[in-house]
Amino acid sequence: MDPQEIIAQLRALTDGFERQLSGLESEQSIREHQAAFLSKKGSLAQLQALLGKLPQESRKEVGAAFNEAKQRIASQAHDALTALAKQAEAAYLQQYTDLSLPGRRPTIGHMHPLSIVLYDIVDVFVSMGFDVALGPEIETDLYNFEKLNFPADHPARDMQDTLFIEEGKTLLRTHTSPVQVRTMLQRPLPIQVVAPGAVYRRDDDPTHSPMFFQVEGLLVDKGVHFGHLKGVLDAFLHQVFGADVTTRFRPSFFPFTEPSAEADIQCIVCRGKGCRLCSQTGWIEILGCGMVDPNVLAGVGIDPEVYTGFAFGLGVDRIAMLRYEGITSIKLFYENDPRFLGCFAR
Repeated sequence: MDPQEIIAQLRALTDGFERQLSGLESEQSIREHQAAFLSKKGSLAQLQALLGKLPQESRKEVGAAFNEAKQRIASQAHDALTALAKQAEAAYLQQYTDLSLPGRRPTIGHMHPLSIVLYDIVDVFVSMGFDVALGPEIETDLYNFEKLNFPADHPARDMQDTLFIEEGKTLLRTHTSPVQVRTMLQRPLPIQVVAPGAVYRRDDDPTHSPMFFQVEGLLVDKGVHFGHLKGVLDAFLHQVFGADVTTRFRPSFFPFTEPSAEADIQCIVCRGKGCRLCSQTGWIEILGCGMVDPNVLAGVGIDPEVYTGFAFGLGVDRIAMLRYEGITSIKLFYENDPRFLGCFAR
């Protein structure tokens, strides 16, 4: 058979498919019409059987014509089905849509209250010249305890306090202080950083969570003294809780600072008179701080005879509970109840 005659039949076949397609009005009829041309026993397959009888030099041209015919038929059928679906959708909307009804406002996501407080805290310290430093949440005993001057028998190393992955080796960090150690090992002096992030401990009660957020700070330079620490933290607490808040520093103990202190603010509810929030003391503990222990500096290769520094750490969750009065359980921050979280949209 003449190759050009087969090509002419293909064109006539596709033209006929298109003419008949225009009169079809249901999905089933369109699909049946398509199958009649493209199935294994369809019109196109019957004509394609002649391809093997053609001379070798003509098969490429005729084969290309067959492929073009198949694509054209498939494309026309797809366009017809798409148009039919749009018509059905338009008819449905016209029948069941009442354009006079008020629209539904889409739900817009917003930041979590802990994220809001965390960023606000970090912003205060960044405005004082601190950089932000980050570190891994899976830590080694070396950075989490040893280089922070924790004795081998310190209670914090016990299984009942620390979430170990491999006992004595790897763990979920219990504070962001390891970031301070890594920073002192990696960055040139002077150092002035805050380290925000999640930490993990075996705590679970209305005021504690197994996972919570901390922001710790470190400043190491020549001539740094406790007065600098007190000035920075006073400025921070006044920025967060108001210019009229009263602060105090009490002696304390931490393995990695000496001397150490805890910073309190006068109760923001009773103003020092004593209430349930402050356990009738008139004061609320906010953070721990102190001068970096010389052993810690020496352990990271910093000469404690030349350089001194201070460090501090605070719980973001605790600040958030004080900032948003009326929150009685830290668990509310982690239950993901949209009714609770929606109160903090801004």
